[in-house]
Amino acid sequence: MAWMFGGGGVTNFGMSLIWVILFTPCSYVCWFRSIYNAFKTDSSFYFMSFFFVFMAQLFIAIIQAIGIPGWGVCGWLGTISFFGTSIFASIIMLIPTIMFTAVAAISFIALTKVHNFYRGSGGSMSKAQEEWVSGAWKNPHVQHAAQQAALGAATGAMQDPQTPQYSTPNYDNTM
Repeated sequence: MAWMFGGGGVTNFGMSLIWVILFTPCSYVCWFRSIYNAFKTDSSFYFMSFFFVFMAQLFIAIIQAIGIPGWGVCGWLGTISFFGTSIFASIIMLIPTIMFTAVAAISFIALTKVHNFYRGSGGSMSKAQEEWVSGAWKNPHVQHAAQQAALGAATGAMQDPQTPQYSTPNYDNTM
């Protein structure tokens, strides 16, 4: 809001609302549940899911700390460039800028600590792949879908040979 009222336009304010509405539930669903399940079940697949999503969040936190104008954040670039326009708005924008920088640093530390814990417990990418493959085929819904696909393929292969599988076009030769 400081950017908008300081004369910077409404694009950043609108984008910031989208960031808040989109990323609040996504952080819970995408990385919080993954890390909870990873520690609860000691699952390499959940750890890999967490690493992938949390690294994306770390990247976004770095973008927020940098503060590219028009992206919905007021990081260092936006705050420093705004000092020439409105000092009061720049000082207010400095608070979230420092917070974005702290979030990026703390996210990096958290990611490093979880990775060290995971590697110390013997986890690896191949273990995550093995868990995914074995876990996917133990799931009754996946088994049922695979059975239905196999049944459909077998039924299609056993069609009556008298029934043409493909139709041939008829051309009128009366020219």
